[in-house]
Amino acid sequence: MTDIRTERLAELIVEYSVKVQPGERIAITGTTLSEPLMLALQSSVLKAGGHPHLIAAFPEADARLMREADDDQIAYVNPYLKMVIEEFDSFIQIASDGNTRRLSSVTPARQGLRARSMAPIYKRYSERLNAGELRILITLFPTQALAQEAEMSLGEFEDFVYAATFCDTPDPVLSWNRIHDEQQRLVDWLKGHQLVEVRGPNACLKLSIEGRDFLNADGTLNMPSGEIYTSPVEESVEGWVRFDYPCIYRGTVVTGVELTFEAGKVIEARAEKGESFLHQMLDVDEGARFVGEFAIGTNKRIDRFIGNMLFDEKMGDTIHMALGNGFSKIGGKNTSGIHWDMLSDMCDGGQIFVDGEQFYESGEFLI
Repeated sequence: MTDIRTERLAELIVEYSVKVQPGERIAITGTTLSEPLMLALQSSVLKAGGHPHLIAAFPEADARLMREADDDQIAYVNPYLKMVIEEFDSFIQIASDGNTRRLSSVTPARQGLRARSMAPIYKRYSERLNAGELRILITLFPTQALAQEAEMSLGEFEDFVYAATFCDTPDPVLSWNRIHDEQQRLVDWLKGHQLVEVRGPNACLKLSIEGRDFLNADGTLNMPSGEIYTSPVEESVEGWVRFDYPCIYRGTVVTGVELTFEAGKVIEARAEKGESFLHQMLDVDEGARFVGEFAIGTNKRIDRFIGNMLFDEKMGDTIHMALGNGFSKIGGKNTSGIHWDMLSDMCDGGQIFVDGEQFYESGEFLI
């Protein structure tokens, strides 16, 4: 019997996040471990009058490809993925790993080759998303591997996931409408401002948001959600930041990352662990050394780091920055084959000032 919270999550995604309309084609991807959610989504899409297409993968398939393929095979882009990106109305992607470290033994060079080959697809993905032609939703189905990564039992992790999505309540849609309204208030206040300064134990940083709006991450692109974010002016980032949470990218864990920026570009990069991988990713392409995203997490139901950025970047009392691809919808011009989110704690003395006015203190908004 399917967990009622799984059914609520499927209904929330179809009715609130994706807003499926009759006749629309909806791609639903995940590993075979996510079968309960994939089937619940199929039922919800059918109920809404759409056409669900279930695309299931074996949990270890991508790792085998990266280990055994030659360079041409790694660079090959699946035509079915191209068709979904070019033609479908919505693309629901379910994280459901069977092994979160499945790519950790793959060399950075091979991962960089894969990233470069996917850049045109990512660009088209972003273009259709920004034009309103493609609706995207990324979510998670609890698995033993993801629970282990979060240092929880599977039952504890299920409770955590469904609390973060408000699917442990009778009416999750009502909760997400309230989150939308509060975050929209913050986004509206930020509109038209120019200079953001981040101060505290982990940062001494300045960046320009002149001409760049913030976006309201209210559960229509990710579920769970809860953040406000922008693409800063590319050459404006100056200063230093330390990311005191592990920085995880494609299964590789890098810890103790410190970056120094000058004229927007990373000029110094250090890490306590995984520094070689960090430098390999910074050298994927020219855009990899520039910031594509600056964001503030707001979801206080996500109260711990679990090693999954879908959740971690939304955590209350944190900020995050992403190296690489920016958001053209709000004026971001940086392009790259990577978009690597890195998370920093703000709960103990972290401050944000906007045009000289204090906006944020230790996890709380002051406006």
